[in-house]
Amino acid sequence: QVQLVESGGGLVQPGGSLRLSCAVSGSIFGFNTMGWYRQVPGKQRELVAMLISIGRTNYADSVKDRFTISRDNAVNTVYLQMNSLKPEDTAVYYCNADVVLSDLRAFNSWGQGTQVIVSS
Repeated sequence: QVQLVESGGGLVQPGGSLRLSCAVSGSIFGFNTMGWYRQVPGKQRELVAMLISIGRTNYADSVKDRFTISRDNAVNTVYLQMNSLKPEDTAVYYCNADVVLSDLRAFNSWGQGTQVIVSS
């Protein structure tokens, strides 16, 4: 009912930048939250950044002042601009959407993940 398609991952050198995109489609009435999470093998998935419907954002301490989450309502896409990347940012990044469907049911959906590798 809600599809999330991520793109923009890849290999980047330390100090470099990447922008992840998450295109959202489906029968959506409204958005509660949109977020980016990341996961490395053997660890739990962790919140990186979240965009709350009233315009507030929330960031993990480890990415504050380096990452920026934003949304383009015209194309239903959420972005994660990642600057000053560090090797410890290496992970699979997942997009998450918590939405209200057109039939007013709540729905939570995950993307398939996109790999980010920060290495020289």
